[in-house]
Amino acid sequence: MGLQATAPMWPAIRQAYGWVYQAGHLLANAQEHPVEMLKQEYGQFLEIIKLQQGQLGDLAEAIPHFCQVTASYWDGLFHCYQVKDLPRTNNDLEQFFGTARHIERRVTGRKSASPTLVVRGSVRVVAAGISQLYPICAADLQLTDVPAWRALRQSLDYRHEGRRCLLRFRRDPLAYLSSLEQCLLTPSLPP
Repeated sequence: MGLQATAPMWPAIRQAYGWVYQAGHLLANAQEHPVEMLKQEYGQFLEIIKLQQGQLGDLAEAIPHFCQVTASYWDGLFHCYQVKDLPRTNNDLEQFFGTARHIERRVTGRKSASPTLVVRGSVRVVAAGISQLYPICAADLQLTDVPAWRALRQSLDYRHEGRRCLLRFRRDPLAYLSSLEQCLLTPSLPP
C-alpha cells in the first residue's frame, strides 16, 4: 500500500540521487584533474541540474538550495586538491581532531580538554598531528620565518590575555567591572 502511494515519487528521487552521486563522483576527482578544470566541470554540472530541475517535480525546490549551499562553500570546496594530505571530508578532519583530543587527555590526565587548548590549540593540534606523521628532530624546531613567528606569538598572547581577563572577572567581578568602568570614564585625549 505504501509503495503504491509513493510510486509516483520514485523517478524524481532516482534522478536526484543520480545527481548527488554524480556530484560526489566529480568531487572525488578520481582522474586527478587540475583544480581549475575540476571547478569548471563542477560549475557545468551545477548549470545542468539547474536547467533540468523541472524533471524532479515536487523535489525541484531542492536544486536551488543545493546550488546555494554549494556556492557558500565554493571557496573552501577545492582546497583539498591544492594542499597535499588535506583530508577531503569533514569525517577525516573530525577524526584528526578526535585523535588530538585523545592525545591531549592522555598527556594531561584530564577527562575534558585542557583550557590551554583554547589558547594554544592552533599550535598544539598542528604539532600533535605532525608528530603522528613523522618524528620531529631539532632541525625542524629551528626558527626560519621570524615575522610569521612574531605574528603567531601575538595572536597567542591576545587569546591568552582574553583568558586572563575571564579569570580576573571570575575571581572578583566587582573589582574587574569597576576597573573597566574607570578605563571608560578616563579621557584618553588631553583637554
